[in-house]
Amino acid sequence: MAGKGRGRGKQRKPEPEGQLRQSQMITTFGPGSMVDLVDRAVVIGGLEHWGYSKNDASEPLDDPRLRRSLIPRLKALHPDLDLAKTDYFRRPPVCDWDDRHPIVGTRALEFPRWFVCQGCQRLATAVDQFENKGGRYRHQCAKNRSSHAVPVRFVAACRNGHLSDFPWKWFVHLDRKDGECDRPELYLTEGATGDFGKIIVRCRNCGESQPMNRAKVGGGSKCPGHRPWLGGPAANERDCEEKLQLLVRTGSDAYFAQVVSALRLPDPEPDPLRKRVREKKLWDVLKNTKSEAEVSTLLGIIDFVREALDGFTPEQIASAVQAERDAEAGVTDRPLRSAEFERITTAPLEQPGVVPDPDVPFAAYRVPESRIDLPDGVAGLVVVPELREVRVQVSFSRFDSVSANLQGEYDFEQGRVRPAPLTMPGGNEKWLPAAEVRGEGIFVQLDEAVVQAWEKSPAVVERSGKLLAAFHVDGRGEFPGIRFYLLHSLSHLLMTAISLECGYAASALRERIYCNPPGDVEPPMAAILISTGTTGSEGTLGGLVEEGRRLRRHLREAWEMGRLCSNDPVCAAHDPSSEASDRRTEGAACHGCLYVAECSCERFNRYLDRALVVPTIGNDPALAFFRERP
Repeated sequence: MAGKGRGRGKQRKPEPEGQLRQSQMITTFGPGSMVDLVDRAVVIGGLEHWGYSKNDASEPLDDPRLRRSLIPRLKALHPDLDLAKTDYFRRPPVCDWDDRHPIVGTRALEFPRWFVCQGCQRLATAVDQFENKGGRYRHQCAKNRSSHAVPVRFVAACRNGHLSDFPWKWFVHLDRKDGECDRPELYLTEGATGDFGKIIVRCRNCGESQPMNRAKVGGGSKCPGHRPWLGGPAANERDCEEKLQLLVRTGSDAYFAQVVSALRLPDPEPDPLRKRVREKKLWDVLKNTKSEAEVSTLLGIIDFVREALDGFTPEQIASAVQAERDAEAGVTDRPLRSAEFERITTAPLEQPGVVPDPDVPFAAYRVPESRIDLPDGVAGLVVVPELREVRVQVSFSRFDSVSANLQGEYDFEQGRVRPAPLTMPGGNEKWLPAAEVRGEGIFVQLDEAVVQAWEKSPAVVERSGKLLAAFHVDGRGEFPGIRFYLLHSLSHLLMTAISLECGYAASALRERIYCNPPGDVEPPMAAILISTGTTGSEGTLGGLVEEGRRLRRHLREAWEMGRLCSNDPVCAAHDPSSEASDRRTEGAACHGCLYVAECSCERFNRYLDRALVVPTIGNDPALAFFRERP
C-alpha cells in the first residue's frame, strides 16, 4: 500500500505494515515464512525481494572459518553460488525512511489468496468476492451490509517446502461422483471448541460438505510445486512427488529455519612461510607443485624462487603450498565446534584487573582453581566477556525440523535434508542472509575421565540402549549418544537456575553444546557454553560472566530443581521405547522440568533426560552424573 507522502514533490513511499528485527529475518521470519499483519497475511519474499540502499553503510559481515565450512556442504544445494566472495554473508536490509527509493527493505507477497468473510463465512479468493477498500478486504454480505474479510488460516504444503493455497474446491467435492460442480459457492464455519471435526467447509450450490479433520488424515492431492516466496509461476518446481498436506499458517510446524553459526575466533598469527609463498610472483610458480621433488627442482633452476625462500627446506615449502591450496579450495582443518572447543579450553588464565578490548571479536579467560570452588566432575570454568557469533540461514523446512550434526553443520550431500531454497535457483542472488550476535558467556567443562567412567557404568549403558532403540523407531538422523543427553539436560537445568538470579529472562540465554558423536575421531569434548547476546552494536547489559563465578551455587540449584518435577512420577517413569510414547527422543523430561524456550535450545527440546544428571524418583541413582548435591 502506498502511504502518505513526506512532502510535496517527493516520491511516495509505502508505509510499513509490520516490522521485524534483523535477527528474526534469519530464524523465525526468514524467506518463505508466513506472517500475520493487521488486515492480511503475507509470505516473506526470497532474496530477490530484499532491497538494499545504495548508501547502506553497514559494516561487512564475514567469517572465513564459517564460509570455508559451508563451501563443500552447500555445493550440492547451490552449485552456482560464489562461495569464495568475502561479501557472501549479508545482513537483512534496514528500511530507511529518509531513502526515497521505494524498494529498499524486505518485500512480502500476499499469501494466502483465499479469504473468509467475518459476517457470512463466505470462502473465496480475494479477486472473486472481495473488494479492497483502504487496504482492507470487504465483502458485500447483504444489500445494505458489508463485512470485513480475513485470510483463511489453512493452507497446503508438502515436505519439500512447497506452499500453496489449500485446494478448497477439490476438497469439498471429494465425495461427489461428477467432481467439482459448475458454480461452487463455498462457506467455512467453525465450532467453538477449535476441534477440526467441527470446522466444516460447504458448497451451497451443490450441498456437498467436508470436515477439516478429513484433510488432516492425509491422501491429499499431488503437490504442484508452488514457491510463492520466490515470485510467480516461473519459480514453481515441476515434478514434485509429494502429496499436499494441511498446514495451519500460524502453526509451530509451518517453518523451521536451518541456521549454521560459528563463534568469531581471531585469526592466529599468520605463518610467515605461507604468507611468502602467496606473493603473486612466487604463487604463480609454486601453486601447481605436488611434491617435495618438484619444489627442489624449481629451487635449482629459478633464481628468484631460491632467493625468496632461502632458509626453508623443500619439505616446509611443499607443506605451505599444500596448506594454501586447501584454504583456497575451502578445505577446513577442523570442524566448527572442535575448533572452538580447542580455542576456549586453551584460553589464558584470567589476570586481576584485565579488561578485554571491546573491539576484539572474542576474549576468553580460564578462571584459576584458587578463585572458584568446583565440584567433582567439573574440570574448569572459562569466562567469555567478549563473544561474537555469526548466524547464517542456509535453507528451511516445513512440518519436521531438521537438526544439524553435533558440530553444528548440516549434511546436504547425502540427501538426508530436502531443503527449500531461499532464492531462485540459477538466479542473480549468490549470497546468504546472516546476522552477528554480540554478547558474553560462561563455558563449563566436565572432567573427561569422570565422563568416560560414567558412560561405561552398567546403568548408563542400559539406559543408552533404551534411548537408542526408541531413537531408531523415531528415525531422525543419527543418534547423538548418551554423553549428549547428559550435557543437554545439564545445560537446560543450569540455564533455568542461572536465569533466576542473573537478571536475564530464561529465553535470553542460549546454549551451545560441545560433544562428540559416538565413534568420532576428533578429540573428546564435554562442555557447555551458556551465552546471551543481541544483534545490536552495543551487545548486552553484562552480568552473566559474574554469575559464572558462582557456578557451584547454580549447580546446586539446578540439582535441586532436577530431582523432582511437578509431573512426577509420570515424568520420571517415562519410557521412550513404549509403543504408546510420542516422545521417543526423551527420557525423564517434560514442560515441568527440562523444556525451555525454543530460542534457547539447539535441539527443539529433544534428547533430554534429567535422570542422567540427578537422582530421580523410580530410577537407578547410578544413572546420575551428580549422585550427590554438588
